[in-house]
Amino acid sequence: MESRFVSNPEQLLSRVCGEYLEMPGLRLTCDQAERSWGLESQVCLDLLEVLVESKFLWRTKEGAYGRLTDGASPLRPFRMAKADVNSKAVWARDRRDLSAMSGERAR
Repeated sequence: MESRFVSNPEQLLSRVCGEYLEMPGLRLTCDQAERSWGLESQVCLDLLEVLVESKFLWRTKEGAYGRLTDGASPLRPFRMAKADVNSKAVWARDRRDLSAMSGERAR
């Protein structure tokens, strides 16, 4: 079997990320990824784990790897924090700052 291994690690990471970006919902086990990309077992596992650590992929309970932003995620969704800011006060401050800046430029 001809190896399709890419010797440049950045090229390999780019290729794998591209596969996941082009196919939303893609889930591959390490064995499937090895066959698909023509990689040695340890190289493939290391690559997938690097992508998990970088939060690009996540591993399902069944051992498949998928994009973290696709479908169900093992992480709880982030909630936006509510700002407790008086918008009139902020607007007045911003106007003063802009006035001061425009006054400095005119001089």
